Amino acid sequence: MKSDPAEAIENEWYVIRYSGETPEIAYNSAIYHLTRAKDGPHICLADEQVDFLKQAAIERYTEIVLRDLQHANCTKSIYRGIARSIINYRRFCMFCMRQHLDVNVVRTQAAEALQIFIETEIQQLQSVNRPSIINCTYQELQDYAVELGVELGSWCEVLEKHCLLPSLHP
Repeated sequence: MKSDPAEAIENEWYVIRYSGETPEIAYNSAIYHLTRAKDGPHICLADEQVDFLKQAAIERYTEIVLRDLQHANCTKSIYRGIARSIINYRRFCMFCMRQHLDVNVVRTQAAEALQIFIETEIQQLQSVNRPSIINCTYQELQDYAVELGVELGSWCEVLEKHCLLPSLHP
């Protein structure tokens, strides 16, 4: 029995969209499965179908980049911290470069989320005696802020005290 091409593409979209931490791998696997895999449907994908699958990867990247910039997530098992957001954002940028896609929408969303995260963290550190949840070095945070276009400004001294020390960070 031959599978319906539209259904096969929809199924692969779903796999990409909910792919965990590796949307680009899921995207490439989907393209391979749909077009060339021995046991795949051997579909000749139209540009719109490829774009549909790319959009699933973009949506997943957006979700995982922003997830770890949501201060409210810090007590949830899904939370990985700023360090993971940095990794996922850079993976996203590489994916966009390879696929000739624009990163600006996600960059803007990530910049806003990072700024709110930092403001919330500083406010909580000043009012509650607890260790910081910032899990990267100050240099990594600073580099990420520059990539996103976020100005750390007056927060620099406070942030530097609460970030991981370079020797303690793998």
